[in-house]
Amino acid sequence: MRANDVMTSPVVTVRSQTPAKDAAQLLVTGGFTALPVVDDDNHLLGIVTEADLLHDRFAPDPRTLIHDERPAPATVPAAIVDEVMVADVVTADPHTHVAELSKLMLGRHLRAIPIVDDGRVLGIVTRRDLLRTLARPDEDIARDVRNRLSQAGRRRWQVTVVDGVVTLASDGAPESDEHIATVIAGALPGVAEVRITRQE
Repeated sequence: MRANDVMTSPVVTVRSQTPAKDAAQLLVTGGFTALPVVDDDNHLLGIVTEADLLHDRFAPDPRTLIHDERPAPATVPAAIVDEVMVADVVTADPHTHVAELSKLMLGRHLRAIPIVDDGRVLGIVTRRDLLRTLARPDEDIARDVRNRLSQAGRRRWQVTVVDGVVTLASDGAPESDEHIATVIAGALPGVAEVRITRQE
């Protein structure tokens, strides 16, 4: 399973001159954790996250100030996305395997990875996208596997799925067919493993 199988596309983006408050509103209303920042040709310039937009946005509680002391000068919050975005973005191409995406997210503490081709944003993969594949119902996975095997002309398999593990029961298929069926089933969303059993 690769990035283009699980990514959200088209992806909601912002420009570098987008007001920071507008970007925050997009995150809230869309339920996003990050927004790619692009130019007019959809080339990736950076990414802005919830944490970036929260930085220095809240003034201290005035009730905590001592009346005879002057408050510290307030930090002026960023007005536009360009002032808070991260320009050094971890990206992946559409053919990156989801195992690599998961490793990147966990190792680099990322919530989202833009998917790019030749610098242009094609989509985005979030932790939620990866979790959605893990949570996919076994019945849906089994139906998808049967359909794909049938489309490929591989009709001699009995398919069962338990907790994302696909078992393909063979009625004497050659090893080459076993390999092809394993590749087809293993590439589908929600499949954790593919096992072959041979019927006696």
